[in-house]
Amino acid sequence: MAMHVVLIVLVLFRWVHSLPAGDSLLSPKGVNFEVTALMAVKREMKDDRHVMDGWDIYSVDPCTWNMVACSAEGYVISLEMASKGLSGVLSPSIGNLSHLRTMLLQNNKLSGPIPDEIGKLPELQTLDLSGNEFVGVIPRSLGSLTHLTYLRLSNNNLTGPIPGTIANLTGLSFLDVSFNNLSGPTPKILAKGYSISGNDFLCTSSSEQICTDVLKPLNGSVSSSRANGYHRWGLSVAIAICSVFVLSLVLLVGWVHWHRSRILVTSYVQHDYDFEIGHVKRFTFRELQLATGNFNPKNILGQGGYGVVYKGCLPNRSFIAVKRLRDPNFTGEVQFQTEVEMIGLALHRNLLRLYGFCLTHDERLLVYPYMPNGSVADRLRDACREKPSLDWNRRMHIALGAARGLLYLHEQCNPKIIHRDVKAANILLDESFEAVVGDFGLAKLLDKRESHVTTAVRGTVGHIAPEYLSTGQSSEKTDVFGFGILLLELITGQKTLDAGNGQIQKGMILDWVRTLHEEKRLEVLADRDLRGCFDPIELEKIAELALHCTQSQPHLRPKMSEVLKVVEGLVQSGTEESQGRTNLSETRAWSFSRNYSDIHEESSFSIEAMELSGPR
Repeated sequence: MAMHVVLIVLVLFRWVHSLPAGDSLLSPKGVNFEVTALMAVKREMKDDRHVMDGWDIYSVDPCTWNMVACSAEGYVISLEMASKGLSGVLSPSIGNLSHLRTMLLQNNKLSGPIPDEIGKLPELQTLDLSGNEFVGVIPRSLGSLTHLTYLRLSNNNLTGPIPGTIANLTGLSFLDVSFNNLSGPTPKILAKGYSISGNDFLCTSSSEQICTDVLKPLNGSVSSSRANGYHRWGLSVAIAICSVFVLSLVLLVGWVHWHRSRILVTSYVQHDYDFEIGHVKRFTFRELQLATGNFNPKNILGQGGYGVVYKGCLPNRSFIAVKRLRDPNFTGEVQFQTEVEMIGLALHRNLLRLYGFCLTHDERLLVYPYMPNGSVADRLRDACREKPSLDWNRRMHIALGAARGLLYLHEQCNPKIIHRDVKAANILLDESFEAVVGDFGLAKLLDKRESHVTTAVRGTVGHIAPEYLSTGQSSEKTDVFGFGILLLELITGQKTLDAGNGQIQKGMILDWVRTLHEEKRLEVLADRDLRGCFDPIELEKIAELALHCTQSQPHLRPKMSEVLKVVEGLVQSGTEESQGRTNLSETRAWSFSRNYSDIHEESSFSIEAMELSGPR
């Protein structure tokens, strides 16, 4: 026992003195404040699935704990605990994680009030507490989170008004307080997109006095005679309204049934279908015609199996990307509405946000924000030097962002979304070159007539998993395969099958990479544009991960959560190494079978260095 105590003290002492001056997380007594806060959170929750079993009060470093992510400096910046079966309450100690940027607790069974202390997290950017059983009012302190961009509190039991402090947050991209028991007047909400539906007691009148007068009979007392009179009068009116409604409904159903064929032919011609999808804007076809110069070919950004993408400019001078879907009559308006709702609700910093849509009798269009940096594929094959190429560090961060976006689609969306076409052309780059996954959900949107499946298989054979090619069956592991090919594209700097005389058989490049791996000659893979500026150990680990992701049997491939851990470890190790504080050899690596067939390099196969370029 004494030996254990000595070892713990030595570890603590060594860790404290390894930190730069002023960055210590320890109190004078050697207690890590973030560990203490996280353990308080654990104590207040009921963890039936034992997902927090690895959280240890004696640990000096919570960065290795499940569901916890840290910055390069060692501060906790992310808690991703969505859909973990947690119950109990959220401890006020959460306010002590002063560097926290992301907190995802949606789809659990947490109850009690939302702690005011969350308002003490100055760096918080994303907060999702939806799908729980929280009660009480929405804390006004959340209005002090000036960096908050995404706030979702929907599907709880919250009461009271929408705080004006939250409504006045100008940095919010999305606010969702739908399906609670909120009441009172609705303030003017400055968020770019928001949803307040499902709150029956919210008053939308701009006059607080009118709202008060409307709600007063619920709380005030009146004489019994007047109450009885109001009751009889209200009952009579209700009966009359119900009678008229039932009669109208019967007549309407009969009329719709009798005229159905005529309605389908004539009613929708030259009109947009009218439905609202929360924060997703509905455009008219005329608006998008004007924005794109009547879909001028000069404004084409790209085209593929889904359709043609045009650059557009709205009257407010904001730029957009308009995707005009091919073969628009594949499904009805209800099916299209359902799928657009699904895509529109998937919000993550590494996913391309759906800004709007247009639906007419013969047109289906989706509207996204325009990103001037293009796609990863553009960067990897751009032969001109108008834009800077992607260095090794930037490529690793692209892999990290793409992995985070795919993990969100697979494990945090409800229902989950399978991309089915993960490739460099669908990984876009925002103004900061952060990777953003695009075209997610469109495979499901378009596969009623299997037009996309056919086009995708013909157009991007090298990116499609074997089981998808042979049977058309897809799963999360299909996306993992595509991610593995994306890693090889980032390493080599070119499209996977753009080599030689075009006769390379599918899978040959994977066999070739396996051979180079066995022969320890992976540096041959590296893009010439990198000019040797890469870490050979990182190259080896990324190549190993790519081979692990592209195994022929789906059950042998890792989950995206496992893939993300590896990429995060590489990126973090690379960052620390650049600062002279770590040894890259400690990075976690995948181990997998080395029993590859003996494949020899074809003489006609050559890796050509391609120019690099990158939209969101």
